[in-house]
Amino acid sequence: MSAVTQAFGRSGVQGLCPDDRARIAEILEATNSFRADEIEVALELFDESLANNARDYEFVGAFSPEGELVGYACYGATPGTTGTYDLYWIAVHPEHQGTGGGSRLLDEVERRLRERAARLLVVETSSRTDYASTRRFYERRGYAECASISDFYAFGDDRLICAKRL
Repeated sequence: MSAVTQAFGRSGVQGLCPDDRARIAEILEATNSFRADEIEVALELFDESLANNARDYEFVGAFSPEGELVGYACYGATPGTTGTYDLYWIAVHPEHQGTGGGSRLLDEVERRLRERAARLLVVETSSRTDYASTRRFYERRGYAECASISDFYAFGDDRLICAKRL
């Protein structure tokens, strides 16, 4: 447990701090869904957003009642649009998947975006079979597939773009 967690007793869904970086890396690695270069990009975005207090990328974390970071989401405004946002990352540690952490994260992202009068949240995911549960998660949450690009990530690995009107 980080010093911040001990001092503030974090639980529920809330913003992240620099002390959460190592746990984010653990979560991304534990899912076995992301390549090393993808994890590196995710951590660079986290570092950049904290270092520059940038609003291009925003982060929220889901915490257990004991204060452990169990998942996180990263989202941001889509450049060149009005009221459209991208969900860049959402990941929950495998030990906590199926306990509502992902739903709590997505609920919080959507709540924050509705407060800004956002119109649309866009997510992209893979067509690989190991992403089937991820696709079902989005579908249950009201996201509809609106485009696909064949062989985008690799041969046989299509990019699926889903969206939800807020």
